[in-house]
Amino acid sequence: MSVPNERFVLLNPGPVTLTDTVRDSLTQRDMCHRESAFSDLMRDVRGQLCHIYDSEQAWTSVLLTGSGTAAVESMVSSLVSGERTALVAANGVYGERIESMLKHAGKCPVMVRSEWADPIDFDAVEAKLQQESSIKHVIAVHHETTTGRLNDLGRLAELCTRYGKRMLIDGVSSFGGEKLDLDHWPIDGIAATANKCLHGIPGIAFVLVPRTVSEKMRPSASSLYLDLATNHSAQEKGYPAFTPAIQSLYALKQALIELEAAGGWQQRHQLYCQRSTKVAAALEEIEIQPLLVNATDRSSVLTAYRLPRDCDYDSLSQPLIENRIVIYAGQKELERIIFRVAVMGDLREDDFERFFQTIGEARRS
Repeated sequence: MSVPNERFVLLNPGPVTLTDTVRDSLTQRDMCHRESAFSDLMRDVRGQLCHIYDSEQAWTSVLLTGSGTAAVESMVSSLVSGERTALVAANGVYGERIESMLKHAGKCPVMVRSEWADPIDFDAVEAKLQQESSIKHVIAVHHETTTGRLNDLGRLAELCTRYGKRMLIDGVSSFGGEKLDLDHWPIDGIAATANKCLHGIPGIAFVLVPRTVSEKMRPSASSLYLDLATNHSAQEKGYPAFTPAIQSLYALKQALIELEAAGGWQQRHQLYCQRSTKVAAALEEIEIQPLLVNATDRSSVLTAYRLPRDCDYDSLSQPLIENRIVIYAGQKELERIIFRVAVMGDLREDDFERFFQTIGEARRS
């Protein structure tokens, strides 16, 4: 089955297949980040990010040039104070990465670990909150793409409210595609990126914080470049503290326009649900099963599938690559057990048909 052009279909968890209009936005004029035109662009994007979830609270956003990891590291290293510690509820690669970030920043997190295919251990979280009075923040990954699990942050928020703790959320793989209750969860920060559910390109990440938090922020991170207060103060005055990825910001602005025109995060979530359901049904026909059996445990954005016993990842992925379709391997100990399929980006019906036909042929060969 041949593909007539160079269009690649990315079914990996970001970057995504771009719309033509987002790609075309990259060809706008060269711009200096000290021009008033750039200040206007930055202000517009920062404002749009704060209104994606229609929160009644006052929020501000801080733009960073880097990947989603940069935003998470900026958030946790800046908002977890030296006097108080944080509890990290980890059930995958990215929760464990947050532990590493905090240790690199000279901070000692309290860890609650679960097996990667398991949900957050809420009983253990509550026990730690009862025992450790020094905990101020509880940190969790919303969508843990290690397994495709959507962690129950509503339940975590209930515990935080009960014990007077604040939440820091890694929303890198969920922001713009899954529900985030900015009005009722006790949130001090959400880290996210342009190149996943928002359908922008890599290069711009960001942190959302309530205005009540930003007003009290002072430089505190071990990194100058990633210090949230330093970046926020400069951006509030109209210009970035450091040279940003200007073309990535052009693309993010266009992607945000398209998100709003498509019906916002709610409609994007519904689209992802429809796509993921369709993929799961097609793969079940060729005896490929999801890692997380209960569909309510899975995000709408990405699903992890068990590799059949009679084939390995390369035997599935190589024919797809040859047909310009990209899936994603498992990480670390899951590398030989699963593969992952994400449904973000400018995906079309014929893209899915090519995917189903190609993986079906690979499965039967």
